[in-house]
Amino acid sequence: MRIMILPIIMAGGTGSRLWPLSRELFPKQFQKLYGQTTMLQATVLRLQGLECLPPLVICNEEHRFIVAEQLRQIGQLDHNIILEPTGKNTAPAIALAAIYAAKYEDNPALLVLAADHVVLDEDAFRTAIVQAQVPVKQDKLVTFGIVPQSPETGYGYIKYNPNAGEQSGFTVEQFVEKPDLATAKAYLESGNYLWNSGMFAFKAQNYLNELKNYRPDIYSACSNAMQSVDIDLDFIRINKESFFACPAESIDYAVMEKTTNAVVIAMDAGWSDVGAWSSLWEVSDKDKDDNVITGDVLTVDSHNNYIFAETGLVATVGLDNIIVVQTKDAVLVASKDKSQEVKRIVNQLKADKRQEHSVHREVYRPWGKYDSIDSGHRYQVKCITVKPSEKLSVQMHHHRAEHWIVVSGTAKVIVDGNEKLVTENESVYVPLGATHCLENPGKVDLEMIEVQVGSYLGEDDIVRFEDRYGRT
Repeated sequence: MRIMILPIIMAGGTGSRLWPLSRELFPKQFQKLYGQTTMLQATVLRLQGLECLPPLVICNEEHRFIVAEQLRQIGQLDHNIILEPTGKNTAPAIALAAIYAAKYEDNPALLVLAADHVVLDEDAFRTAIVQAQVPVKQDKLVTFGIVPQSPETGYGYIKYNPNAGEQSGFTVEQFVEKPDLATAKAYLESGNYLWNSGMFAFKAQNYLNELKNYRPDIYSACSNAMQSVDIDLDFIRINKESFFACPAESIDYAVMEKTTNAVVIAMDAGWSDVGAWSSLWEVSDKDKDDNVITGDVLTVDSHNNYIFAETGLVATVGLDNIIVVQTKDAVLVASKDKSQEVKRIVNQLKADKRQEHSVHREVYRPWGKYDSIDSGHRYQVKCITVKPSEKLSVQMHHHRAEHWIVVSGTAKVIVDGNEKLVTENESVYVPLGATHCLENPGKVDLEMIEVQVGSYLGEDDIVRFEDRYGRT
């Protein structure tokens, strides 16, 4: 008899090895890196065919509106987003979800998934999930191990006994860290190691009991954080002070490496955590020269490359085994064999106090998005898109005036209490210090050009008087 599953989807992380496409405020799990949906959406959609409750998604507070919009697009938004005030790794995140779920279901079976994985064989994935239900009903803590295809040094491994317990999960003998190449080859040859996928299944209370036993400090902090839950729109807000006091720890270190109740289900489903550009090249469709190409790209005598063009033409001549990623404000060129080292570029950007590690030129907001297309001394130009029926906050600026030109759609504008409709080819002026707001009353996107002029043009020069999204 199958059991009802509650998916817990962890959508934190920054994906720094996939810079410049993945950045702190818009990381890889929210992007269409593989297929026609974002990685978060694909994670939810591949559960179709399983008997699942609506998923609980755990994300950073800064990503809440991105998550809500992407769940809305696939019909999965239902007051089901738990907000982490700060990242504390996987053990606390899962504890929050388990405590919350246990309030509304009788010890539900949790399926813990990361939002940034690729699965090529979804039938095999679902078969493994169904297989895991047997040990879950036996109160085991299940981890999913990936049948290794190569001596991968970028993954941790799970040592198991392949001759003991296939139907109810193999006995876990040891979790091991990411190996060097020689060790990884030995693991592959031995036949009793699996890649550690970071996916789990267990009953909520079984996980909490083990966490309380081995890491009572994490359990206590998470329990306290869930004592005063605030439902805000589609978001579940927890007690910030209690969660800030929680130690940061992975579920592997906190529970799975210590428990005597762990079993592993072997999964052979074309899985990848897409942890680097080379991983994305491996799982993507290739042309006759083994190039993976996205966007406006021309190649001559180029082979085995990953080439991504976001806004302009990218042309290559005589390249082999190279990563080329062009975005609106950055270009990465790297050896495919060194793609794990991209994180060093991100660290250098942080050290130099630059912004390219954190934000894209195009920035998403709950009402739509804006693209900073030009800037100079005392001016900045943005292209603004406001979704139908959405509204920016009632606000004012101390240091800048704004000129708005409507390109398409209709804007309802209020400046110091005066309301007017502004349509295509019309403009409006917002003086420095004026209280103003902007709304799209129409059925199609509102596209505008905004020209800011003033002595300071930072995004923090804003005083909000009213905001439907709860921002301050």
